[in-house]
Amino acid sequence: MLGLAVMARKALICGISGQDGPFLAKLLLEKGYEVFGTSRDAQLSNFGNLKLLGIFDDVTTLSMTLTDFRSVLTCLTEVMPDEIYNLAGQSSVSLSFQQPVETLESISVGTLNLLESMRFLGSDMKLYNAGSSECYGDTHGQPADENTAFRPRSPYAVAKSAAFWQVANYREAYSLKVCSGILFNHESQLRPKRFVTQKIIQQAVDIAKGKAENLKLGNISIVRDWGWAPEYVEAMWLMLQQDVQSDYVIATGESYSLEEFVKYTFDCLDLEWKQYVEFDNNLMRPTDIMVSKGNASKAHQDLGWKAASNMHAVIDEMLEKYLKVCG
Repeated sequence: MLGLAVMARKALICGISGQDGPFLAKLLLEKGYEVFGTSRDAQLSNFGNLKLLGIFDDVTTLSMTLTDFRSVLTCLTEVMPDEIYNLAGQSSVSLSFQQPVETLESISVGTLNLLESMRFLGSDMKLYNAGSSECYGDTHGQPADENTAFRPRSPYAVAKSAAFWQVANYREAYSLKVCSGILFNHESQLRPKRFVTQKIIQQAVDIAKGKAENLKLGNISIVRDWGWAPEYVEAMWLMLQQDVQSDYVIATGESYSLEEFVKYTFDCLDLEWKQYVEFDNNLMRPTDIMVSKGNASKAHQDLGWKAASNMHAVIDEMLEKYLKVCG
């Protein structure tokens, strides 16, 4: 007697063209998932990061506008995914000060539309929502965990906080299988240059090659908990494999100043950073978080997840991959 074929699980990644989406798609494909990814206009999107990882042809891309409820409902009805990963929305803290409405709508309204669509369809879909350590604001150097109060200090953080509580409310009120990962800073070669870590990596390499003369930065005394993005997407997947969904902080537990990030990067290239770095007051934010540090002990206990790469390992990886690209 022939055994019944096991249907591959379906995953829908909203915002698949960013940094985390391609790494998550690669992980899920390796686990045998059928992967779908959305963009506002899939026909016009380049999906360059999927191509960089060599998985573009293995992912089904769809058009979906998260701020349009009908668009979200139509997409979920068409795919009927087992797991949804909400990584979409305006992702830059700095840009959120210039585009506060777009930031709030793309993150908060977009998340709400996913939750309402799930409730409307009444299926067993599971949802992972990308939260952010920015929600905590300034904890004065204390490691933040799942019980630390939110005190957002940017339009981006306000939007992420609203989305977090929407997810928690739908989980409690309607018993939806949904959760949020409160991720601290995580980087990779897929970051665009508007993010300060990629800016530092690329500009330092360009200086070493004689293609640039300086690096302009704002406040380099800020302290952040930097991890490696490919490790963090595994935590996203693990959250949805639990019998009961819960929210988790994902972090390394180690924090370094931006100055230390700069110094180590330039040291790797045999450069003295102070000769090239210039302060630019235009790069200062209206409000900022001085120290950010996470406590991911709950994730280690429940999920068996622990960060393997600290800031130095992250810089080593980013430098190695950028040097391969630029020759």
